[in-house]
Amino acid sequence: MSKRDYYEVLGVHRNASDTEIKKAYRKLAIKFHPDKNSGDRAAEDKFKEISEAYSVLSDTQQRVIYDQYGHAGLNGGGGGGGGYSTGGFGGTPFEDLFGDIFGDIFGGRSSQRGRGRRGDDLRYNLSIRFEEAAFGLETKIQIPRYQSCETCDGLGAKPGTTPRVCPTCQGAGQVRIQQGYFSLTRPCPDCQGEGQIIDQPCEECHGSGRVRGKRTLSLKIPAGVETGSRLKLSGEGDPGLSGGPPGDLYVVISVQEHPLFRRDGQDIICEIPISFTQAALGCELEVPTLTEKISVKVTPGTQSGKVIKLQGYGFPSLQGYARGDQLVVLRVEVPTSLTDRQKELLEEFAREGGEELHPMGKTFFDKVKELFG
Repeated sequence: MSKRDYYEVLGVHRNASDTEIKKAYRKLAIKFHPDKNSGDRAAEDKFKEISEAYSVLSDTQQRVIYDQYGHAGLNGGGGGGGGYSTGGFGGTPFEDLFGDIFGDIFGGRSSQRGRGRRGDDLRYNLSIRFEEAAFGLETKIQIPRYQSCETCDGLGAKPGTTPRVCPTCQGAGQVRIQQGYFSLTRPCPDCQGEGQIIDQPCEECHGSGRVRGKRTLSLKIPAGVETGSRLKLSGEGDPGLSGGPPGDLYVVISVQEHPLFRRDGQDIICEIPISFTQAALGCELEVPTLTEKISVKVTPGTQSGKVIKLQGYGFPSLQGYARGDQLVVLRVEVPTSLTDRQKELLEEFAREGGEELHPMGKTFFDKVKELFG
């Protein structure tokens, strides 16, 4: 049985943000988790399906490949039956789900509210030219983001001093409270879950350990990207707090329109106008491509809309496969302003030719007669 579309599985549209995808996954995973549906094989299969979908759509690179080539483009990597977890119901999606849900229910994310909080992910919108999308490019981008404070080395404490361990939670960042039969953990109210207290904050960063700044990065854009493609730069987001790991940077590509070409998958479409005379008598045309001009032959009697294929002059696949083609679409232009002599010649042409010179029109009107008599 063929696999369902991953976006359909999670119930989100194809342009859904990472947050929307994660929210949809969390909702479905809670509903169909095996612990909540013991012995229900259908629920178990559903949980596997949504976990598999999330494992692909939550990964930037796999999502780009899936958006362009579907299930076949993944070749079993990340989107296969075991890509969502290891050992049945473990793996990243499970951890994402319950790390967030239980943290929200019980007063904060215990895995992230203590010391070493992960930095925020960042998004950078990059506009590139049509040709750059076709052949790739290397460029530099400047990212406004937080940076580790050099004055205090990211500790948040005034130079010469050090944070002290919170006496309330003993550095755990959490305190345990009893509510009836339940014992719950919550972020420590005295250190706000940091596990330490800064008595003398750094004057530069005011105790946060971070300051605003800019970072210049070298970026390599692969050939074949399109609008909406996203590149992930691990660790290039905001730095973490209290020594935590940095977030990631997501570069979202927007490809500018071209005055002559438009893209259809891996193919490039170029519409070229030709005159009535060129179409009737035939001619040779110089056709522009992204790299050069190519001479093509227009056969006599060419009709408007005829397509001439230039093999290998399109976009490459992100997976490194052969390039697509350039499709040259011929558009026959009808003159809009005629001299008296031109009108006279055309009328004579019509009288001389009759229906014999217009086989398509003759066939069409013959069919009309068959339908309506």
